[in-house]
Amino acid sequence: MKIKLVKSLIGSKKDQIATAYSLGLKKIGDVTEQPDNAATRGKVQKIVHLVAVEED
Repeated sequence: MKIKLVKSLIGSKKDQIATAYSLGLKKIGDVTEQPDNAATRGKVQKIVHLVAVEED
């Protein structure tokens, strides 16, 4: 699955920022390819309001 950061991390909670960093997302527009598993889906669910997800 491809995950793209579409909203700024400024003003987000510390755990949400850490989740974005763990997915490899630091700046708006960053895109990362992650495996489609339960762990990744849990991380995406935590920051769903900040990212856009494209399933392969």
